[in-house]
Amino acid sequence: MTVLINGYVDFAPGEEHKALGQATELMADTRSQSGCRAYVWSADPTTPGRVYVYENWASIEDLAAHLTGRYYSEMLALLGKYEVRGMDILKYRVDHAEPVYDPEGRPRADFFSG
Repeated sequence: MTVLINGYVDFAPGEEHKALGQATELMADTRSQSGCRAYVWSADPTTPGRVYVYENWASIEDLAAHLTGRYYSEMLALLGKYEVRGMDILKYRVDHAEPVYDPEGRPRADFFSG
């Protein structure tokens, strides 16, 4: 079962770019972990200080290993150097996924493959 992490962290405006710059290597290292399909933090170009978080894990077990591992603890320590003003980060279990575009190339909001 795929697990998605999605949300944001609000830093003091201007601090988000410093934090992301220092976190670049940790993001790359995290992507090497078992079951990590995507791991990216990126600045919102319209909201000063806001960083969006997106992670895609192959399983709950893979996410659990990440949360108890070195890269996670190093990211927490790095982010702790900056003023975090708020955050809202959620995890989602995904039991069905399919392309946005159907076989005829039409974008679809409904789920068409059962």
